[in-house]
Amino acid sequence: MDKPNIPQHIAIIMDGNRRWARARSLPDIKGHEKGAEALEQIVDAAAKSGIKTITVYALSTENIKERAKREVLGLFKLFKSGYHSRLNKMMKRGVKVTILGELEGLPKTLRIIIDKLKKTYIKSESIKLNIALNYGGKKELVEAIKDIVKAGIDVDKINEAIIERHLYTANQPDPELVIRTGGRSRLSNFLLWQTAYSEVYFTKTLWPDFGPAGLKKAVSWYQEQKRNFGK
Repeated sequence: MDKPNIPQHIAIIMDGNRRWARARSLPDIKGHEKGAEALEQIVDAAAKSGIKTITVYALSTENIKERAKREVLGLFKLFKSGYHSRLNKMMKRGVKVTILGELEGLPKTLRIIIDKLKKTYIKSESIKLNIALNYGGKKELVEAIKDIVKAGIDVDKINEAIIERHLYTANQPDPELVIRTGGRSRLSNFLLWQTAYSEVYFTKTLWPDFGPAGLKKAVSWYQEQKRNFGK
């Protein structure tokens, strides 16, 4: 990858885990397990390439409401086991993990883990990994507006900077590149404010098959785009 033109923040909609599993006559949870493995590989590759932040869409508020209870509970269990194995190993390699989303509606065991992640100090940070869990872009904006109202900020003083300080991604740069795997061509309520000027890359590759080679291809595509921000 061309180091001088590497995006500093990449957001990823990790789509295709269930289709990957079903194509192999496996239970859906096996696709999610393979997706978690793929995420670890992507984060390691991104850190080595000089990317500073990866934000991934793990579980939306709509997923929790609409998907089968068995699948959602399986995802919660996978996150819990992943913390004790995969995430702990990643943090030892310098990955700072942050959860974006609403804690309400999550099991107590997960909220305890999220609190531990928040308090974990990374001595030599190599990359930030934001995991959007029980997340919705519209919900994020509603909560930001509520916080601004509660803070008593004068309506004439509200601007983009103030809104950004009340988002889940406060003090983080917006993603320059959004990647969606799995063949769908939509944002699905993901980072609606933050992606206003992001380049969006869609691929038919299912998430478990995406890998570092897929990341390199997406970044190469990004480097070919002319980003003029309305000029």
